[in-house]
Amino acid sequence: MSQISELSLEALSIGSLPHNNLEKAMGLVKENFKIPFWPQLTKINKNEDMTIQFLENMPSFFSDKEYLDCENDKFYEDLEQFFEDYEEICSGNYSNLSKYAINYSASFPEFIKIIKDSKPKFAKGQIVGPFTLSTTLVDKQGRCAFYDETLKEIITKTLALKALWQINEIKCASSNTTPIIFIDEPSISQLGTSAFLTISEDEVVEMIKEISDLIKQNGALSAIHCCGKCDWALPIKANVNIINLDAYKYSQNLSLFSKDLNIFLQNGGKIAWGIIPTLDAKALENMDLKKAVSVFEKAVKYLTKKGIDEKIIIENSLITPSCGAGALSEELAEKAMHLTKELSDNIKRYYDI
Repeated sequence: MSQISELSLEALSIGSLPHNNLEKAMGLVKENFKIPFWPQLTKINKNEDMTIQFLENMPSFFSDKEYLDCENDKFYEDLEQFFEDYEEICSGNYSNLSKYAINYSASFPEFIKIIKDSKPKFAKGQIVGPFTLSTTLVDKQGRCAFYDETLKEIITKTLALKALWQINEIKCASSNTTPIIFIDEPSISQLGTSAFLTISEDEVVEMIKEISDLIKQNGALSAIHCCGKCDWALPIKANVNIINLDAYKYSQNLSLFSKDLNIFLQNGGKIAWGIIPTLDAKALENMDLKKAVSVFEKAVKYLTKKGIDEKIIIENSLITPSCGAGALSEELAEKAMHLTKELSDNIKRYYDI
């Protein structure tokens, strides 16, 4: 069995948890996931917000301002050094990689301890997606960074370095552990709407592909997460290894891209099904294992009805919550994590995996 095939029907988690106690949060990780992850814990530190967390040492971002500042001498000094760092790091010289560490994370050091202790086959990290970040950040005039070619490039390359730093930290903790880096791109669900009418999909694919390719070139797997209804052909074109959706709400939408998906799966791509609803507290309150199994079976059936072989779907499936659990109560977040593991265990037994 190849290493990537060992992911079949494994449980993964997405992003955030609502806990203000680090030990309790990481206990939940250890209890439920063979593939450890580092949750964003904004109740411990507000800078663990997914947009703020990845901005340290990005040229033009200065923490005392609410916009990207490209009009001072420091920006041009930083920019020159940044591109030098990027070229050196991408060529294999990691001497400056620590400059692009993720310091706004209470959980990351504990995550690395788990990897050192348990030597898992896989470990999951994440970055905010370049499209989401570049359409969230603005320049001094209030214009989205995406529309400035220099800022767009800075953002993409900064996030690539944040991904490489995580890969390096995971590999240093356990050389036989394969990192999986998720690119969180909620904003791609808005492509084609009036908000982003002038943006071409090719531009977005290029940004994501640059990061995904670098992740894969450095011995890791790349994944993309979008919790909205989106064009799933886009991340497939970007050559990611794993696509992750809110399958509780949008599995039928995924089946619209069955032709692309069939090729993706045949080439070893994987679908991480976000079965457990974390964006709908009431739905989660009413969710149990039987209902979760039904949601998964329904999601698979949408694809088999389009002619995709069930065996290839199952072999290339993972189980996740629909999105991060940071907005839930601790009790409900814990239920979501337990159910994700329970569902994974149940369907692995059913399919004898």
